[in-house]
Amino acid sequence: MLLGILVVLCFIPTADVTENKILVAQRPLLIVDNKTATLVCNYTYNGTGKEFRASLHKGTDSAVEVCFISWNTTKISSNSNKEFNCQGIHDKDKVIFNLWNMTASQTDIYFCKIEAMYPPPYVYNEKSNGTVIHVKETPSQTQQPQSAIPLWIMVAVTGVLAFYSMLLTAVFINYWQKSKTNMYHQSDYMNMTPRHPPYQKNKGYPSYAPTRDYTAYRSWQP
Repeated sequence: MLLGILVVLCFIPTADVTENKILVAQRPLLIVDNKTATLVCNYTYNGTGKEFRASLHKGTDSAVEVCFISWNTTKISSNSNKEFNCQGIHDKDKVIFNLWNMTASQTDIYFCKIEAMYPPPYVYNEKSNGTVIHVKETPSQTQQPQSAIPLWIMVAVTGVLAFYSMLLTAVFINYWQKSKTNMYHQSDYMNMTPRHPPYQKNKGYPSYAPTRDYTAYRSWQP
């Protein structure tokens, strides 16, 4: 009797533990220099699913869904979180997530999740080790020398203008003083034309010197 039971059990089909199982592999580290990252999620699936969904999650607890893509034999759709610029692409046995305009605050660990939606049974992968995306800070220190150079130029130009302004002022003052001195000298020689004294004759004086008529003082003679 016991032998018959064992024979019957041997003919009962055992469940294939490898079927309907999804495995995901990710690179451990991704360094972002130009704000653009490409995360590749390689996966294997032994089931017969026809409709799938792949999503990218942020954080150790995968609390934030960054973006997702779903596809079947005829249709592909995708969507992204408003806080991220992300697009998913399905290519055979991998899903590629492209992220752009990333900031240093988005540095975190990211996980890929692959789901077989239809037909049943619903299957998804176990949590992988994830990928640390390190977004480097945009170098803002290079802006300091750029802001200092115009300031230096401004100081130099201001100094040159101040020097030339003082030089022009000195030249103008010197010219004004000389002009004033010449005016004084010219005024000293004005009205210096000699006149005949009343007691001298007009003989020998230049023609431009005015003479007086002394005949008016003579007595009248017939």
